Amino acid sequence: MEKDYDIVIIGTGTSGRTFADKVASSGLKTAIVDSGEYGGVSPPIGCDPKKVFIDIAEITDRNNRLIGKGAGTQNPLKIDWPLLIEFRKTFTEKCSRKTENHFVELGIDTYHGRAYFESKNTVTVGEDKLKGEYIFLATGAKPRKLNIPGEKYIITSGEFMETEKLPERIIFIGGGHISMEFSHIALKAGSEAIILHRGEKFLRHFDADMVNLLIKDSEAAGIKILTNKPVIAVEKEGDGFLVRAGPESETRSFRADMVVHGAGRVPDIEGMNLEKAGVKVEKGAIKVDKHMKTSNPRIYAGGDCASEGMQLTPVAAYQGEVAAVNILTEDSVEADYKGIPSAVHTMPVLASVGISTVKDSDKYKVIYRDRSSEKTTRSEGTDFVASKVIIDEANDRIMGTHILGPNAGEAINVFAAVMRLGLKASDMKKMIFSYPTVCSDIPYML
Repeated sequence: MEKDYDIVIIGTGTSGRTFADKVASSGLKTAIVDSGEYGGVSPPIGCDPKKVFIDIAEITDRNNRLIGKGAGTQNPLKIDWPLLIEFRKTFTEKCSRKTENHFVELGIDTYHGRAYFESKNTVTVGEDKLKGEYIFLATGAKPRKLNIPGEKYIITSGEFMETEKLPERIIFIGGGHISMEFSHIALKAGSEAIILHRGEKFLRHFDADMVNLLIKDSEAAGIKILTNKPVIAVEKEGDGFLVRAGPESETRSFRADMVVHGAGRVPDIEGMNLEKAGVKVEKGAIKVDKHMKTSNPRIYAGGDCASEGMQLTPVAAYQGEVAAVNILTEDSVEADYKGIPSAVHTMPVLASVGISTVKDSDKYKVIYRDRSSEKTTRSEGTDFVASKVIIDEANDRIMGTHILGPNAGEAINVFAAVMRLGLKASDMKKMIFSYPTVCSDIPYML
């Protein structure tokens, strides 16, 4: 059956939800489609439930760092995993139903199934053909295919957060957010955590000096981190697994009870027949301009499936809003990615905004501070704490900031706001912060 709509939205994650909320009051007839559970990755199995795990892990970690310094326990604490799983379910078990009901309340028609294009303005979902005056693509991302023998034995981060009982030995594949964050969580739950990374550099979007400090702290905590170890096969061995990692000339075998995919995500656009819609793909992602418009002027895209912007929940929401405004007001707004912060929620947290590589040393002033001796960090029992601020001396603008330490994910927002609003570094020195907090340390980072 063919149905006509003013707008068809494909994807119900952060970008799709934000877009839908923005256009709902316009009076335009709208449909929304998802091939999986409504709500996408976040909040059901993404950032929100992950933060529940991280918050509990941080409490455990802080206690253990302060044993002998006044902490209330004589022996190290560890996460009660079964209770944590039950607690996590209170945040996620009704997400899909609530999300779909929300769309229905907005007057949006909901569809379930994999959508693919029949033509430039029509998509097929099951037995329905949906024709849209405008179409918004927000299909998100999925774990990257590793194309190795035994890939079926590897679980995703979402499955990790649904595991009822955490095993003794866990291997994480890849050196990105997922492996770093979840290895810290696993360690605090009493499991052995090993990270196997195919390359040399971890967390490639973060400052290398700060990453190196984080690795030292992680290894000191007990996480085994191995570089230049691409996983080439996973084999079943009794109740566990045998993981073989290269290079082929120096293959090593590692035994584990669980193997977790942390080797990155790619846009989930396979099988959509984008070529029939005249939508161009660039480096595996949907090519968009500053208006979030694709090569088809009636189709827009946002979130993790789009070529522009970092794969972050706030960016996905922002792009959904930009796309909606431009459809309603004929491309009146351009996406601005200046001053968008990100953080890897390890223990301690590593947070970043702006540039990290300085090519013109005469133009930029780089201020590095070892903050391990400051009162606000010593009270946390943390040894590896530092900051790096990059300033364009010609105009006194902050070009990049990188913070490693407790509450870094909060402090980075101050720097991000200054950058996004076009304020100067000297303006930050005039600010008065509540004391003692990590933000009250900001003037000393400059």
